[in-house]
Amino acid sequence: MQHTGGEVRQNRAAADAQQSMQRVLLTMAVRDYEDDDNAEQFAEGIDRQLDAVQEWWQTPGPLPTFRQVDPPVLKHRDDVENFLREQNVRELHGHALVLFISGHGISASADSHFLRLPASVDKRPLATAVRTADIVAAALDSHVENVLVIVNTCFAGNMASDLTAVQKEIRSSRQANCQLDVLVTCGLKSKIEVLRFPTLLQTALERLRRTAGITTPHLSVPDFMAQYALGLRAEDEKKYKLHHLIAGGNLRPSPCLPNPGYIHMPELLGAVQRQASLAADYWLDRATGRPQDSDRGWYFRGREDLNQAIASFLARGTARGVLLVTGCAGSGKSAVLARAVTLSDPVFRQDTLYKAAEAISPEPTIPPENSVTAAVLARHLDAAQVAAALLDALQVPAKEVTNTGDRVAVWSQQIQQYVRTCGDTVTIVIDGLDEAQEQARIIGDVLGPLAPFCGPLVPAQRQDEPGNQAPPAVRLVIGVRSSRVANDAPRSLTESDLGLLAALRKVFPTAKVEHTDTTSSKNDMALYLEALISGALDRATAQDVIPRVVQAVWPSFIDARLAGDQLRSAKNPLALARDEDWYKKTLKRGIRGLLRRDLQPRPGDEVPPTVALALLKAAAYAKGQGVPWGPVWPTIAGVFLLPEQLDPEEWDRMIERLLSGRLSGYLAHAVEDDRRVYRPAHEELSAVLLDQDAHLLTGDEPDA
Repeated sequence: MQHTGGEVRQNRAAADAQQSMQRVLLTMAVRDYEDDDNAEQFAEGIDRQLDAVQEWWQTPGPLPTFRQVDPPVLKHRDDVENFLREQNVRELHGHALVLFISGHGISASADSHFLRLPASVDKRPLATAVRTADIVAAALDSHVENVLVIVNTCFAGNMASDLTAVQKEIRSSRQANCQLDVLVTCGLKSKIEVLRFPTLLQTALERLRRTAGITTPHLSVPDFMAQYALGLRAEDEKKYKLHHLIAGGNLRPSPCLPNPGYIHMPELLGAVQRQASLAADYWLDRATGRPQDSDRGWYFRGREDLNQAIASFLARGTARGVLLVTGCAGSGKSAVLARAVTLSDPVFRQDTLYKAAEAISPEPTIPPENSVTAAVLARHLDAAQVAAALLDALQVPAKEVTNTGDRVAVWSQQIQQYVRTCGDTVTIVIDGLDEAQEQARIIGDVLGPLAPFCGPLVPAQRQDEPGNQAPPAVRLVIGVRSSRVANDAPRSLTESDLGLLAALRKVFPTAKVEHTDTTSSKNDMALYLEALISGALDRATAQDVIPRVVQAVWPSFIDARLAGDQLRSAKNPLALARDEDWYKKTLKRGIRGLLRRDLQPRPGDEVPPTVALALLKAAAYAKGQGVPWGPVWPTIAGVFLLPEQLDPEEWDRMIERLLSGRLSGYLAHAVEDDRRVYRPAHEELSAVLLDQDAHLLTGDEPDA
C-alpha cells in the first residue's frame, strides 16, 4: 500500500507530537550485594522500593501515563553505562523524565559520591564504582522538558559539590526553559535504611489519597517533599528528610510528580467549571437539590413561572438587561440560578442527568444552550477576587498588577474591554453577592462599569445597516438576599428593597426583579419534597406528610432538603412521619432543630456526636471558602473537643466517616489554593454553629 507524501508527513507529525508528550520512569536500583551480611533483607527492601515507586508513578491523570522501563541488573560499572546507552537517556526527548537511583553509596575522601556496585572495591571507587553525579548528569542534560532525579543511597548528601559542578555545565537555555530537580534522601553521614524510603513513600501516597485534599493532577516538588516529611519522626528529620540539591525554581505542579489523590471527574460543566476557586459540584448541588454530592438524582421541581422568566431573559431576543433574583435566606435563589447555569451549559447537555432534568421541565423553562457566558460564586470573595474569577471564566488572562496598583480597577477594565471586543452578548451570573466581602465595591467597581452595556440602546447606538457590528451588550443575572419575605403584593422600592437590593437597583434602575419567597413557592416546595421522599413512603402517606413539612419549614428550601433527607434515610420513615415531636421540636426550629436531631446518637454511629459537632464547628469558623482536611481541620476541631482529644489517625477516620455519613449533607465543598475545602452548606447553618448558646447536644428548648 502506497502512502502519499502528505500522509507520511502527517504520520511523522503525529509521532513527533506523541514523543514530545511522553513521560518516562527509569529506575536504577542495585539489589544484590552478595558480600553484605544482610544481603537477602537488603534485596527485599530494594524490591519494596521499586514497588512503591512503580505504584506512585502509575497514577492516572490527564497526561500520558509514564512509560516504566524495567530496572536493569547492575553488577559492574559497565552495566550502568550500557543501560544509559540502551535507553538513549542523554538524547532523550519528551515532556517528563523521572530517574530513581537506589543502592549503597561510597562517600569518597574528596567531596564526591559514588554508587557502589556488587563488583565495586571501596578503596578504588574511581575504577570500580560509578560517580553518581555522572548518572544524574545524563538525565539533566537530556532534551526532556522536565526532569526529576531521586537518589536514595548512603551518604547521598555528599553529592552537593559534584552536582554544583554539573549544574554549571548544563547549557543556560536549558536551565532557563526547563524544570530540573534533584532530591536525595540521606545526609552527608547517613546510611540508607532500605525499608525507610518505601515506608515513607507509601505513607505519603496514602495520605494524598485520603486526607491531603490536593486537587491538582500533579504535585509541586515542595508539596511532594512536605508530604514525605510528614511521616518522619522528629529525631530522624535531619538524617532522612529529602534534600533539594538542585531546585528547578518552579513552585507550580510538575508533570514529573503525579498526584495519587487526584480524582479525574468527567467534565459536567464547561465555562463555569473554569472558575478556579469553585468546583462544578456547587452548581450541580444547587441545581439538582441532591442531599449529598454522591447522589445522581435530579430533584428540582416546580418554580415554572420563575424558571420561565429566567429562560426568557436568557433568550437570544434579550440582548441586554439585568435580572435580580432575590428572596429571604434559604428560599432557593441559588437553586434557580444554578439550574439556569447547568441547563444552558453545552457540556452538561451531553450528560444523562440533563436528559432527566429535560424530561420533567416544560420547554419554556429551559434556557437556550450557551446562553450563560460566565458564572461566579461571590461567597467570601473580595472585589479583586470576583473580578479575577470573572476573567478566569471568560478565559481572559488577568494582567499582572504591581504592589502599588489597583487590581480591581485593572481587571475591571479588562472585563469591559472583553465586552467591547468579543462580538457577542456577554451573560454573567453572580450568585451569593450578599455573602461576599467588599459588597459595595463589587457593585460599584466591578458590576457598575458594565451598566452602560446593560441598559436599553439609544438611537445613536443602534446599527441596523448590514455589515455593521452590533454594539457591545451585557446581561447580568444576580442572586442577592432580600431583607424580608415577599407577600405577593406589588411593592415600591422604598417599601421593600433594602440594603444590597436597593444598591443594585440604584446602579441598574431598569433591572427586573424576581422573588423566590412568594407564597406560591409553597407548592414548589411540596413538589421538591415529593421527589425527595417518593421512595421512602407510599403515595397516600407522602401526600399527608408533605403539607405538614411545608407548613413547618417554609420558606426555607434548605430546611426542606434536610427534612426530606431525614425522612428518606430514617430506619422507619413511616414512624418518623407520624412523630408529632418531629414536626414541633425539630422542623419548627428550622435548621437548628434539624441539626440537633441529626446529632443525636444512633445505634451503629461511627462518629460520636461530640466529635461530629467539633468538626462542623471547625468548618464554620474557617475563613475563605472552607477548611482543608490535612492537619488543619483536626487542629481547629480539637479546640471544641477539649478536654477530650484524638490522635491524628483517629481524627482522619472520624472525618472520613463524617463525609460519608448522614451529616455530610450539612457540608458543602469547594477548591481553594488547590486544596479541597469544606464549609457549612448554608450561611444559616454557619450562624447556628457559631452560636455559643445553641446547646446542640444537651438540654431541650420550649416548643417553637
